[in-house]
Amino acid sequence: MNRPAIHHDTKAWKAQVWISFAAAAGLCAVGLAWLPGQDLDRAFMFMGYGFCLSAAFMVAKYVRDNQGRRVDTPMWGTVVWGGFALAMALTGWGLWRMEINPTYKAFLGVAWLFLISSAFTLAKTLRDAHEAQATQ
Repeated sequence: MNRPAIHHDTKAWKAQVWISFAAAAGLCAVGLAWLPGQDLDRAFMFMGYGFCLSAAFMVAKYVRDNQGRRVDTPMWGTVVWGGFALAMALTGWGLWRMEINPTYKAFLGVAWLFLISSAFTLAKTLRDAHEAQATQ
């Protein structure tokens, strides 16, 4: 049986991944902490960003777990992908409907997408490190 080669990430890559994730989370936290408007809007956006972040890690795990062969049920796939789509759609809708300066919306939107993409990269990097360690 041929095993795929396990590639170890460099320290520079790992540092870049963690720094990117921390920067994205920090930008989101700063943007949401100083979000103008009503407290209910701020609470909704905090929940939305948290839901999106959690859902992004769930999707990353689901995709990685099922890459070679399906190990999860189709219903679980529906829950994972549906949760991610719902989180992204509701958060995007909430951000779109807020009555705040368009520049502020753009900042929050870019920070949100940066957070999601860095979460996927972090999840992959952590999983790669775990698999490399397990094969030693």
